[in-house]
This record gives sequence, structure tokens and C-alpha cells, in this order.
Amino acid sequence: MNEMGASVDAVGIVLAAGRGSRMRSRKPKPLHRAAGKELIRYPIELLLACGVERIVVVISPENRDAIRGLIGDSVQYAVQPAPNGTGDALACGLAALSGSPSVVVALSGDTPLVRPDSVRKLIDEHRGNAGRCMTILSATDVFAGDLGRIQRSSAKEPVGAGPVTGIVEAADLPDATPGPAEVNTGVYCFGGLWLAETIGSIRPAASGEFYLTALAAIAADSGDDVAALPIALADEAMGVNDRKQLAAAETVLRDRINLHWMESGVTIIDTATTYIDADVKIGCDTVLLPNTMLSGETVIGEDCEVGPNATVRDTVIGDRCRIIASVLEESGVESDVDIGPYSHLRPGSLIETGVHLGNYVEVKNSRIGADTAAGHFSYLGDADIGVGVNIGAGTITCNYDGVDKHRTVIGDGAFIGSDTMLVAPVTVGDGAATGAGAVVIRDVPEARRAVGVPARLLPPPEKGQG
Repeated sequence: MNEMGASVDAVGIVLAAGRGSRMRSRKPKPLHRAAGKELIRYPIELLLACGVERIVVVISPENRDAIRGLIGDSVQYAVQPAPNGTGDALACGLAALSGSPSVVVALSGDTPLVRPDSVRKLIDEHRGNAGRCMTILSATDVFAGDLGRIQRSSAKEPVGAGPVTGIVEAADLPDATPGPAEVNTGVYCFGGLWLAETIGSIRPAASGEFYLTALAAIAADSGDDVAALPIALADEAMGVNDRKQLAAAETVLRDRINLHWMESGVTIIDTATTYIDADVKIGCDTVLLPNTMLSGETVIGEDCEVGPNATVRDTVIGDRCRIIASVLEESGVESDVDIGPYSHLRPGSLIETGVHLGNYVEVKNSRIGADTAAGHFSYLGDADIGVGVNIGAGTITCNYDGVDKHRTVIGDGAFIGSDTMLVAPVTVGDGAATGAGAVVIRDVPEARRAVGVPARLLPPPEKGQG
């Protein structure tokens, strides 16, 4: 039960209405990516991981459509009409709620390094102290930089100890303020009723903005229970205000991701040159070689070897595959496939079990049937290729006639000779063959052979002859 007797529990409010002018970008700051994921997704997924399922995202008129387009209807939105500071943004988020939740968890949309474990402990600490109005997640032994500092009643207390009296914004710190210090991470728990009754008490700072951090001093001056929990690691306090900080956050995230997968049974030969996005999934006993980039929603199966010099984006790869020095995009690869070096799967391709794609093979929007081999220098675009097909070196599906794209169909067990040009739309039947250098402009029936330029059908073999 909450302070008003309702059953509403915790609500998360994500503050994402800042203009992000220091990014020097036409793109809203919450939509910039770190480790392949938009910044705004980090706090939303963090809250969900902490069991906070009702989330309000505070947005600006300028970034409203872009953020809604990305996040959709999974959250509630509140618009902050003008950039009047974090306190005003929080008030806009509260105004979007009906009733007062027992706990409000507030955090910024540009702090992707906060860990779920820290926020879970913050929520538990807040709930475990009945009547507490505000609990702040802080980090100690951090050089303040552009971070606000936690103020406590006695400087003689150890860092992180003693009653909280307020938070001083970085802009209000004396130039000569030494570090390190206890800093504010920008993550808070509030009593819902207290916050609703107190948010209007914030007075504008010298800049004219309403700082959310002023609530700490308001609570302390009123004798209300306010505390800072100094459990966050130093990197959790890092926010993203410009491109340099975005790069710094990216480095931390990628180190965390690499560590996670190594602890999960993945071998990474060189962590410094292996880049794994946040949403990638990798199976046990897979080995990642140097200069490998796995991005988007890529899924790698077990016992694979990827790299060196491989780029895989939004592609699902089965077990026991080997991908060397190749680019795979928006495709599917079944198990026991080997690709490369220097091959390219373009979007919409499906490579079935046991396929071999060797040097310089480009596949686009095509299905390559099980146990088919294309060892050298081929372009297979808009094609449906059957099971157990041999694709000779230099084979090209001529899929574009200058106006439209057309498909090529190759049946099971066909043999495509080297340097064959298949001028689509065209079908090569099951067990059919083409001679070296053939230009195939007409269908080749099942078990027949076509040779020449343009290709002509050879007579069918006499009965009993191969």
C-alpha cells in the first residue's frame, strides 16, 4: 500500500527533455547510441530490470516524435514545454500520473552506465526506511568535474557518512574545490506523496532553471529524512553531455559486455579489438578472433569461430559455423556453415546447413540450400538455390535488366560451370548442368546440359549413358 492507501507501488520517471546542445548534433541526444543502443533505452530497460514496470518518459517538443517513434507505446510520455531544468521536468512527469505512487524512481536519460544492482539496492534502502522522503544514489572517491556533490553536515565525517544537507550543482562549486568527493549519480528514490507536495517548493537557481537537486536541501531544512547511499561505482556517475563523454561511456560499456561474455563461456582473443553491441547474444564455446564487430541484434550459436576481421550485423548464426574476414548483414545462417574469407551476405539471405561460401562470394536476398558450395568469386543475387548444388567460380546471377530485379532458380543437385551467366528470370532444373562460360537466357530442364553463348541445350544422354 502507498501513502494514499492505493495499490500503486513504484513508478519510474526518466528525464529526457534536455536539448543536448553540447552534442553539436541534429539528432536528439537520447537517440545517440552507445554500444549499439540508443541512450534512452538504457534507463527504461534498467527500470524494467528492477521491477519498475510503469514508466513515464519526459520529452521535449523537439524530440517528442523521434523518441515516441523509437520506444513506442511501452511507456507513458510527458512533455516539458520549455527547458526549465530537471525540477520542472520532474514536475511534468508527476503531472502525467494519476494518484501518488508509494515510490518514485527518477533518473536521467543520458546515464547509460548505472547498474541495475545499484538501483535495486537504492529502492530497497528507500523502502526499508518508513517515512523517508528522498534517497540519493551517490558514488565516492570521484573527481567532481561536471557532477554535483553531496553535502553532509560535518566535513569531519568519513566521505559518504553523516546526515545529508543538500546537493551542490557543479556550476555552483567554487573554482578551487578539490576532489575527489562524493558525487550525485542523478538517480533518486522519492516518497510519492512527499514529492507531489514538495516539488512546487523548488525555487529557480541563478540560471533561472529549477534544479531537481534542490529537493535535498528542502527536505533537510524541513527536518525530513533524506539520505545518500554511496554504493555506486565511479563509472556509474558518468553522464553523456558531449561526444567525448559518449565515447568514454562506450568504452566502459564495451568492456562490461566483453567481460560478461567471457564469464559466460565465450573466448575473446583480443578484447581491445572486439566490439560487441549490447543486444548481441553469443553461445558457449564460441571463439571471437581479433577485429571482429558484432552489432545490432545479432545472435551467434555455440562452438562457432568468428573472425578475424569479421563484421556481423542483425544476423542469426547457428552452431559450429566459421566466419572469417567477411561481412554479414540482416541474414540467417544455419549450423555447420563456413563463410569467407572476403565474402558478403547482404540483407535478406538465408544460408542453410552445411553450406560452404569461400573467397569473394556475394549473396543478396537469396536462399542457398543445404550442402551447396560456392568456393570462389561469385555473385548470387535474388536467387533460390537448391540442395547440394555446385556453383563454379565466376558464376553470376544477372538479376537486374535495367528496370526490374528478377529471380534465378537452381534446382537440387545442379552443377553450374565456371563463369556461367544466369540471365534472370531463369530456372536451372534439378540435376541440370551448365558449361564453363555459358550465358543462360532460357530455362534448363531437369537433368539437361546447357553450353555456349547464348547457351544451347545439349541432346539428352542416351539411355544408359551418364
